[in-house]
Formats: sequence, C-alpha cells, structure tokens
Amino acid sequence: MQDLKISLITVVYNAETTIRRCIESVISQNFENVEYIIIDACSTDQTKQIINQYSNYVSIFRSEPDNGIYDAMNKGIKLAHGDVVGTLNADDFFADNFVLDAIANAFITQNSDIVYGDLDYVKPGGKVIRKWRSGNYTHGMYNWGWMPPHPTFYCKASVFNKLGIYKTEYGTAADYELMLRFMHTHKANSFHLNKVIVKMTIGGISNRSYRNRLTALFNDSKAMRNHNILFPPLTLICKPLRKLLQFF
Repeated sequence: MQDLKISLITVVYNAETTIRRCIESVISQNFENVEYIIIDACSTDQTKQIINQYSNYVSIFRSEPDNGIYDAMNKGIKLAHGDVVGTLNADDFFADNFVLDAIANAFITQNSDIVYGDLDYVKPGGKVIRKWRSGNYTHGMYNWGWMPPHPTFYCKASVFNKLGIYKTEYGTAADYELMLRFMHTHKANSFHLNKVIVKMTIGGISNRSYRNRLTALFNDSKAMRNHNILFPPLTLICKPLRKLLQFF
C-alpha cells in the first residue's frame, strides 16, 4: 500500500492560529508515502515562520501571490507528483492518525478514481456542531442537491490530467463544479469511505455574509446549467435543505 503516493495540498493565508494543528495532523499520519505541498499567499502574520519550523516534513513550499484559494489549489496540483491528490485546508485537521491509510487502501482495493469520506464541522475549541455523512453515490444524485464534502475529496492525478483542474471563474463554487464535472458529467468511478476524515473549523468564505451566500448560489446555478443538471431551481432548493439535516 505504501507504493501508492498521496500528494496532499494545503493552501494558506494568515492562519497562524491554526496552521500548526493542520501540519501536525499531517505529520502524525501512520501513512508515510506523502508528498506534502503548502501554497501560501504571502501571509503577513507568523504563518510562514511556523511552516518553516516543519521544513523537514514539507516537500514543497511556495509563498507567492495568487488569485484565490482555487488558483492556489491549482498551483499545488500542477506541482504534485503523487498517484492521488487531495487537500487539507489550513483551518482543518485530520480526524485521526489513520486517515491516509484508509484512503490509500480504498484506492487500491476498490480500484476507484475518486475516494471521499465524511466530515465533522467543529467550533474552534473542537466541539462538533454538524455532521456531514454523504453516503454512497449513485449517478443522478447531483440532480437532487447531493454532493460530497470537498475537504474529504481525493482523486487520482490521472483524472485531473484528463478532466482538468479547478475552474476559478466559478468563484467559491469551483470545488462543487469540479466534483460535479468529474462525478456527474464524466461519471468517474467513486467510492464512499465510511469514516470521518476531516474536522473542519466553521467559518467558510462562502458563508461569511448574505452577499457571499447569494454569489455562491449564483455560481452553483451556473455550474448546474453548464453540466446539464435536470432542474437547477429545484436542485438549488434541495442543496441547502440537505445541509439542515447535518445538524441532527
């Protein structure tokens, strides 16, 4: 299993309060064949100094201006040499030390193009306030507002090479569009790993204001129409309703 290499990308900007926890959750993984790539957008706090303390564990570190989180992720994908590519946001951390073991095993035993899992939303102190359990995917589920949690989304590098990277013109919906493109439009083979993979700290960019939420809905709608979702208005209603269930 260690023959499979995972390229893990963290994009970061001014995350001095969380980046250490993120990095330590990576280096604590039992799985060793990891290429860890960190893309920093020229942080002005202590983020870069903290990252430099872990230079022995970071395969590639770039600090340069970018055009947003998905542009930075694209930079990481282009730099990656692994068989599989995934991301871990600077505010987030792995749920336990055997996450990458489980992901690698799923790719090998299930012969999948994509592996995704489950996610817990947590407060900064660690209390779980929302649970995202996406379950197994069947083609057509995107028509009803379904999507996997992007922080748990791992994909073969060959699929990125074939189907493309994040399209930044979709703004905060670039992750949704990519997963929709890979899984719904191109029907890439996927596997649900029934395991909490990531603890995600609340406060995502798309939810910080009503204006951001409206922009996110517009970008979601654009992605749906461009990928032949059957009833985009209905899907736009179903998508947030699914999120409500995650609080129970």
